[in-house]
Amino acid sequence: MRSRLSKMENEDSVERCFADDDFFGSLPEGFVAKALSLTSPRDACRLSLVSSLFRSAAEWDAVWETFLPFDYQKIVSEAEDGGCSLSFSSKKQLYLRLCDHPLIIDGGNKSFSLDKKTGKKCYMLAARDLSIVWGDTPRYWRWISSPESRFAEVAELISVCWFEVHGRISTSMLSPDTTYVAFIVFKSTSETYGFEYQPAEVSIGISGLETQTQTVLLEPESEERRRYPVVPRRRMGMFHRRHLPNHPVVVPVNTHSSKGPKQREDGWLEIELGEYYIKKGEKGELEMSMTEVKGGNWKGGLLIQGIEIRPKPCKS
Repeated sequence: MRSRLSKMENEDSVERCFADDDFFGSLPEGFVAKALSLTSPRDACRLSLVSSLFRSAAEWDAVWETFLPFDYQKIVSEAEDGGCSLSFSSKKQLYLRLCDHPLIIDGGNKSFSLDKKTGKKCYMLAARDLSIVWGDTPRYWRWISSPESRFAEVAELISVCWFEVHGRISTSMLSPDTTYVAFIVFKSTSETYGFEYQPAEVSIGISGLETQTQTVLLEPESEERRRYPVVPRRRMGMFHRRHLPNHPVVVPVNTHSSKGPKQREDGWLEIELGEYYIKKGEKGELEMSMTEVKGGNWKGGLLIQGIEIRPKPCKS
């Protein structure tokens, strides 16, 4: 009982201290700003509620300069307009703008943004920056504009039986000592078919080295349909009608570890390709892929915006 009372008294004392502006009034504002710069963007915003002194110190450019990537000026200069449209009156405003409004860079082939809680780098590789098998063959894929996309073009899958998409990004572009998760960003259309039952394989890892592989379902159906899939043959593509049987084909599916798509805030869908920890000083290219080449059935109707790489959320 005595220890509990002592603990309550200590907590009450701390609360009184933090509620009293006079307690912090004697601290130099620069000292508080320096202390805040050693935390995280999330913690700095939380601590700004402690007192008026902390609130003022949390607005310092010196604080938010430490939360921005060391090479942010170079990245901003690579924007399509050289960063001219990126107007801001403070480093905090710049930070928040980079969190909420991805910057189109690399000639329109990538977008750059920041994770709001940590300040870690986020990228999306545009469909044009990906390696898509048969991607330059209009019979199988075509390139169209979409008002919902952040990029000028998206890839529309017409019809293929060999579906294979790869993306690569240099590890030097990513934040060190960070676990990244990659997602393929896409949309289904009313013409989507062929992905209902056969899972696709996704992988992530350093190019040329061992990768992590798992299976995903682009269009997950009910458990019963996935357990006993019957996929009708599509009479289209390079094969003549007489070469295809008229009866449906049963496709074996292992659904034990298959994951499905999730809705994004921007209206697109995403499927996780895997995660990878970027070590400090690690060199190489992080490669991500999605393939479906085992089913043999024709598939089409997807719109691919790109592959997004962002830090894995903290549990706290």
